[in-house]
Amino acid sequence: MSNFFAKPLGALLKLVYDLVSKIGAEPKYISFYAIAIIITTIIFKFILLPIGISQTKSMKKMQDIQPKVKEIQDKYKNDPQTMQAKTMQVYKENKVNPFSGCLILIIQLPIILGFFNALRDPITYVFKSKEIYAALSKTFLWIADLEQPDPYLWGLPLIAAVTTYISSLTMNTGQNVDPQTQATQKTMNIILPFMIWWAARSFPAGLALYWVVSNIFQIVQQIISNRSLGKIKEE
Repeated sequence: MSNFFAKPLGALLKLVYDLVSKIGAEPKYISFYAIAIIITTIIFKFILLPIGISQTKSMKKMQDIQPKVKEIQDKYKNDPQTMQAKTMQVYKENKVNPFSGCLILIIQLPIILGFFNALRDPITYVFKSKEIYAALSKTFLWIADLEQPDPYLWGLPLIAAVTTYISSLTMNTGQNVDPQTQATQKTMNIILPFMIWWAARSFPAGLALYWVVSNIFQIVQQIISNRSLGKIKEE
């Protein structure tokens, strides 16, 4: 499934690269290829924006009704059937689908992996030619070749980890969340960035660049969404 999405997303990256490469002389420290990755990542995130907004609203609704759900769980802890029925009733009354977050993630995952595959194998999915790809400049600031891992652990791998951590903080506001769930979130907020840093050490730097730009977009989107939802709740 991810390979199915890799082809059109690779074609999008090639289109952006062709357009960018016509703007004039190529900058010395930021290649047209790096610029194309950044622009394509932003376009890609805009494509997924409606799904992301829907996911944010779903998470916010689940947080809002969490105290009611917790109250039912405590009250009917010795009666699982009643507890389930009452919980589903709360979901229905508040028009909340407890599985919507998972469904949204399932929809996004093949698309994200598709773009990941396009960047991991640009010869197959983007440029269709080893000669063309080999001739490209792939510089980005201190990185001489985005096809190779970042030579510095404090470079894109660390930035990818930090932006992942900040992104997870903006998504997990902690409001109306039970202590156990909150503790799990805090643990994941530490483990996931470390995993991203560890993986980015060996991935092509182009993938790390995509991840950093994607995270920055996600952070801005989440901050705007959180403020918008907060204003709606106050009204």
